[in-house]
Amino acid sequence: PPPPPPPPPPPPLFFFPHTPPTPILSGLVGSEMCIRDRINISSFKSVSQDLKIGYTNVEYILTFLPETKQVQSEVSAYGTQLQNQLQSKITDFQSKADVFQKSAATMTDLIRADKQEELQNLQASIQKFQTEAQTSIAQREADLFKPLFEKISNAINVVSERENFTHVFSAGVPGVDVLLYAKPTDDISNLVLAELGIDPPSPNN
Repeated sequence: PPPPPPPPPPPPLFFFPHTPPTPILSGLVGSEMCIRDRINISSFKSVSQDLKIGYTNVEYILTFLPETKQVQSEVSAYGTQLQNQLQSKITDFQSKADVFQKSAATMTDLIRADKQEELQNLQASIQKFQTEAQTSIAQREADLFKPLFEKISNAINVVSERENFTHVFSAGVPGVDVLLYAKPTDDISNLVLAELGIDPPSPNN
């Protein structure tokens, strides 16, 4: 009987930056809209004057942090290490599968069954390692990026307090983009970059 088919060549294991950042603030919907007729015009004007809403793009800010390249490099190196280990396992499997294919006809039933079981176990080990490696890389990436997102979050808080923003929304980040429309003048990203000690890019860039 033929040995188990070899697994397909593995895809690259490393990827970045893509741990989705934790949203700074969730979108808000006013539950009082259903009773808007009870609110007089003067009260509405007072509330609107107290609101100051801004938005920012955390991923955009992340690209300017000097630590980002180092984190990406570490994640890439870790992914390469696991990729090499996976390839070693596949090479070992293929080598033993070739030997089995050439010698199976001369083996006793007991030895043949033993070799088949060995190949099946190797194949299962490869599949298990590949799944665990992807999970491990994602966790390593999340752990390394976490301090950077916290640093950005702290800067957003400082800017928001200083500039008297009552709400700051997340924009431009797939999965956590809660802003459908806003004026460019409400974007506080460059203020946050300045708070982080980074010169914001010129408007022409």
